[in-house]
Amino acid sequence: MDFILAGFFEAIRLLLGGDAQTWSAVAATLKASTGSMAVSLVLGIPLGFVLGYVDFPGRRQTRLLVDTALALPTVFIGLVVYAFISNRGPLGGLGLLFTLRGIVVGQTILALPVVIALSAAAVENMDRHLRTLLITLGASRRQLLFSSLWEVRFGLLAAGLAAYGRVMTEVGISMMVGGNIKWHTRTITTAIALETGKGMFATGIALGLVLIAIAFMVNVSLSFLRKR
Repeated sequence: MDFILAGFFEAIRLLLGGDAQTWSAVAATLKASTGSMAVSLVLGIPLGFVLGYVDFPGRRQTRLLVDTALALPTVFIGLVVYAFISNRGPLGGLGLLFTLRGIVVGQTILALPVVIALSAAAVENMDRHLRTLLITLGASRRQLLFSSLWEVRFGLLAAGLAAYGRVMTEVGISMMVGGNIKWHTRTITTAIALETGKGMFATGIALGLVLIAIAFMVNVSLSFLRKR
């Protein structure tokens, strides 16, 4: 039990002292997760809205495919992305392997089904009388779209939060595509796995505390937005 307490206090010292290795992993994580979430939300919310709102041929099969993608293991996504962006892959010339941009690609594939599925579910649970009411009031198609999105805004926020949580805690994609390169592509989760395996328990706890702090701030932000 003593080594846990000692590791905890050492972790606090590393964080408050601005340990360069620790904060390098934090910076890489924030850059990769922010980029992947930006792309996932820009693509996922419109696609989720169409999937939940528009009745088109193959909708049920599409929804089944999206729901299946929710359970894709991160190591499998990492393997597929690695195969495509490696030197022998069709996208090898882009130079994405062992870069933060490559991690962004993999994490976008991970987060996109979450955003689409939860956005579609939020739209499906929307009051069906809203569309009729808006049309009766003379709303244009654009007003109909934005009014519907505003109606399900909390569901969309929850979708973004769930996707962000999965992106922040994944290991397989960052390890396989990023290569866990120190000062470059080493993220919080890959650093925790590496440092704990090396016996550097304090560094692992320090990075774990950062993950908890980020999750807490995201939840506080969501709670604030709900109150507003």
